[in-house]
Amino acid sequence: MKIAVFGTGGVGAYFGGRLAEAGVDVTFIARGEHLRAIRERGLKVDSIGGDFLIHPAHATDDPAEAGEADAILLGVKAWQVAEAAEAMRPMIGERSFVVPLQNGVEAATEVAAVLGEDHVVGGLCGLIAYIVGPGHVRHAGIPPIIKFGELDNRKSERIDGLADLFSRAKAVKVEIPDDIDVALWTKFLFVHGWGGLGAVSRMPVGVLRELPESRRLIRQTIEEMYDVAVARGVALMPEIIDRTLALVDGLPDDGTASMQRDIMDGRPSELEQQTGAVVRLGEAAGVDTPLNRFIYYSLLPMERAARGRVRVREKNNDATPATEEPMQ
Repeated sequence: MKIAVFGTGGVGAYFGGRLAEAGVDVTFIARGEHLRAIRERGLKVDSIGGDFLIHPAHATDDPAEAGEADAILLGVKAWQVAEAAEAMRPMIGERSFVVPLQNGVEAATEVAAVLGEDHVVGGLCGLIAYIVGPGHVRHAGIPPIIKFGELDNRKSERIDGLADLFSRAKAVKVEIPDDIDVALWTKFLFVHGWGGLGAVSRMPVGVLRELPESRRLIRQTIEEMYDVAVARGVALMPEIIDRTLALVDGLPDDGTASMQRDIMDGRPSELEQQTGAVVRLGEAAGVDTPLNRFIYYSLLPMERAARGRVRVREKNNDATPATEEPMQ
């Protein structure tokens, strides 16, 4: 089975690297200095599960050069999914399929809208990994796990085949969930149950869960997300709310979510794919989400500014709309 990694950031580099380490044919799609370093010095990954180096590594910035792949691990940011799906068309053969690994619950739908439902499965992962320099990635926390499954939860040879490859990879746990939607929403409740509040408050999770007032807000955020999922037919059980809070309690005191860090640093974030998705999907299902809507509206000006759609005048901190400039 030939594997491609589209988006060789922390997630793509780690999981693709572990497959390559196990002898699987893997092509990495990267760009710029990151690509040049991988070509010249290989892909270096520092990991709590054991460091490794893939050298030589097959890497390119041209999907046509990469050619058709059996499975494509999609490791870009959630707001880049649709663009990435268009770019990977030269890599899609009759039997090719994409495994999205983004936060949120809409990535597979976005890929399907571009490439067709037959060319995408549901996917998610768990680990803390990021680029520390060109060609160099650090896996800093959480034992790596990857989950994927057909969107209709049927058994299939392609899912079993990919799972078999990951079973050979060092320091990776692979699972085929009984219900991929339940798995996606379970992760979504955990990732966003506190991440949006962290972005609004600029506080780490330890502060949020310690104060009774903000802890109640974490619960309310999770409850609203649960209500949306159930209204959409996702078979979540009520106990998932307390289980998610228990996971939040297990996070390091100084923990911050990736969306929170991006917003605080003035970078484009996954606001639309996380908080915005809760609000949008809730409206479509007839479920009110007042806390998530407040978080979304509060963070939207900073998101627009990061994408160049609002210009901030530094002298007096005034801001003016710039809607004529496209989202990046």
